[in-house]
Amino acid sequence: MSYLKQAHKIEEASFQKIQEMIDQEHPEIVFTDPFEEAVLKRVVFASADFDYLYNIKFSNDVIQKIIHVLTNKGTIFTDTTMVLGGFNKKLLEKRGVAYRCLVNEPEIFKEAKEKGITRSMAAVEYAAKVEGPKLFVFGNAPTSIFKVLDMVEAGELNPDAVVGVPVGFVGAAESKLQLHESALPSIAALGRKGGSTIAAAIVNAILYQLGDETDDYRRCTAFGTK
Repeated sequence: MSYLKQAHKIEEASFQKIQEMIDQEHPEIVFTDPFEEAVLKRVVFASADFDYLYNIKFSNDVIQKIIHVLTNKGTIFTDTTMVLGGFNKKLLEKRGVAYRCLVNEPEIFKEAKEKGITRSMAAVEYAAKVEGPKLFVFGNAPTSIFKVLDMVEAGELNPDAVVGVPVGFVGAAESKLQLHESALPSIAALGRKGGSTIAAAIVNAILYQLGDETDDYRRCTAFGTK
């Protein structure tokens, strides 16, 4: 049996197939922004779910805000180590971008217990004190999104952008809708779908589109754009 064995060829063939399926089954989808196209196609690549072509929403110049974080040595804060584990850390480190998941740190455990809140919420409070550009990337904890929105409303936090794609049945859809309807620059996956893989894919797509592919792993960044 003949099959592709090289990772970059599998990826290139996958993106070609994704474009073919969009042309055949979703002809109403027309891409006008290369970064948004990159995000949507990489999410489909990561999930094999074309619903994300319709569910993911971009608000308030979010792409430019995320690029600002990635090009100005900002910090990415995640709600779980699973999201963090999906990032291309070599490219982030090459750009001087810090990445942190605070939920397992002892200080966060203590703060959450004392205040009676989730560790994800306590982590957002801690992140608010960190200097420099900030990008929050949430794939699992709706309370993280609610906390960001509450702190922004109270004037206690000013993030550059939020990627909000928690998966679940309690608070997930509601938190993402509130994020999308807020004034914050955001990428949100409306509805129940989402997760760590989706969150990491969004960040990586923008990172790859900036043109910093590693020497040892080729990336497909054109995505067969027509």
